[in-house]
Amino acid sequence: MEQQTIRPRVALPGVRYPDEARLRAYLDAGVLGTQSLTSALREAFEKHAAKPAIVGPEAEYSYAQLDDLTNRFGTALLELGARPLDRVILQCGNCNELLIAFIGCLKASLIPLCALQAFRKHEITYLGNLCEATVHVIQGDDPKFDDVAFAEEMREHVPSLKIAIQARGVQRGEALALWSLIEGMPADEARGRLAQIEDDPFQAAVFQLSGGTTGVPKIIPRFHNEYLYNMQAVAAWNGYTSDDVLFMPTPFMHNMNMVCFFGPILLAGGRVTVCPDISAQTLSTTIEHYDPTWYGLAGPILSRVADQMRRAAPETKARRKLIGPKNAPRLREMLGSPCYHIFGMTEGVIMFTQAGDPDYALDESVGRPVSTWDEVKIVEIGGEKEVPDGETGEAIFRGPYTIRGYYKSEKEDVHRFTADGFYRSGDLMMAEVIDGKRYYFFRGRTKDVVDRGGEKINAEELENVINCCPNVHASAVVGMPDPVYGEKVCAFVVLDPAATTLTLAELTAFLEAEGLAKFKWPERLELIDEFPVTASGKRSKVLLRQQLIERLQHEGAAFTSNRG
Repeated sequence: MEQQTIRPRVALPGVRYPDEARLRAYLDAGVLGTQSLTSALREAFEKHAAKPAIVGPEAEYSYAQLDDLTNRFGTALLELGARPLDRVILQCGNCNELLIAFIGCLKASLIPLCALQAFRKHEITYLGNLCEATVHVIQGDDPKFDDVAFAEEMREHVPSLKIAIQARGVQRGEALALWSLIEGMPADEARGRLAQIEDDPFQAAVFQLSGGTTGVPKIIPRFHNEYLYNMQAVAAWNGYTSDDVLFMPTPFMHNMNMVCFFGPILLAGGRVTVCPDISAQTLSTTIEHYDPTWYGLAGPILSRVADQMRRAAPETKARRKLIGPKNAPRLREMLGSPCYHIFGMTEGVIMFTQAGDPDYALDESVGRPVSTWDEVKIVEIGGEKEVPDGETGEAIFRGPYTIRGYYKSEKEDVHRFTADGFYRSGDLMMAEVIDGKRYYFFRGRTKDVVDRGGEKINAEELENVINCCPNVHASAVVGMPDPVYGEKVCAFVVLDPAATTLTLAELTAFLEAEGLAKFKWPERLELIDEFPVTASGKRSKVLLRQQLIERLQHEGAAFTSNRG
């Protein structure tokens, strides 16, 4: 293999490509290949052409239809002036159109930036300018937010944005309707145009986003051949087949859903159910009609379908497989189906438990990596010295699908990676050998992040915005326990000396005006005179959390007493 063949044809400024020597070793060993994700999807679409690909209450599309629709949309973007390797902000809720847009971008060699529908000016301005996005795809039929007007506003803040695409709803404003673009593009012309685009397995396929540990989320370039390998490794681990039906109503643009669920299911020829909302009726109807085999039941989704799933016949329960980050024993007991834990990072490593694991590992661990080439070390926090099995330390990772750096962040990456390329996760873990296999146990985070139903909210980012509120002198954000979402945000605030009070409604109104995504807003506000400190005089969030939990327990006891 010639040296130049393992590098991208065009090196994008700001993208940290894999180290050449390590990449060559993975290629020589046959771990990574020279096929692109786009090529693999095309093969799957052709192989399973007559089978249903995406299904749900709004429409059903076969693999052949999905192939055609994505060809035509991708070509339409090129006809509008987008060029291969341009970045496209995808900002829609789960819907058929989002999957069509995502795959269409891949086929046109455009790089999707996987934004969240909930993002607002604060996030889109930063991310759009950072990656110099050209196209902005918004949903268009959100009854609570005029995202078409928002897209027009963003063109003033992100000068590179030239094209706005409205995925759904009646076309309005300057946005172009996705379906009109598809209908106006002849199928033969689309196939011919895309056939001229060369696949590049070593080029960035997707710009994913980190959960954010400092400032707004960081951009994570994922590359065609390693992203494909990641999906194939997950599919092999879980045993996905063309008979599988996926029910995973979490955001499609999340890395977990993309790389662990809908991506590998489509490569296997299975069906992906699409729920355009998470109302109890939509979720229940989808389950009843399509009888899924794989479920992701996080946050409020579980509470809306639990009763229905409990009533299923024993053979149906046995066929279902449940995936969640925690609480496998409770879910297994509640719903009567096998349940497996997952641990993963957009930066790389994916772990699952699986059938045949010892009960202790199934109940308590997050399993093992899906690739035997994943390297995991548990080291002293902030260091590189490994700790013995059974002791908690910081997990660091390296492997064929672990990134080597964030986008336009090489200077800061010095502190995020070891000299030999291990990613410092900031996750606390313990390793334990059970029946000759090493399992990993999640033990918390060193990072200051609130996990609200899978959405990672960076405390520092939120504090920086809260501190701009005129009534606020200083703030501290902590996670408070929640039975549905796992955690919600509580903001402790020291008022400005000139202020007399601040309500939660006033604070959230300020955050809305600042353009901060709603899922990051505090759901509880605590006004305090000063922050508790450690013995060394530093602000202690441990003590704040302890105070908060004690208050919640007191309020719960008072509520129970009053009801009595």
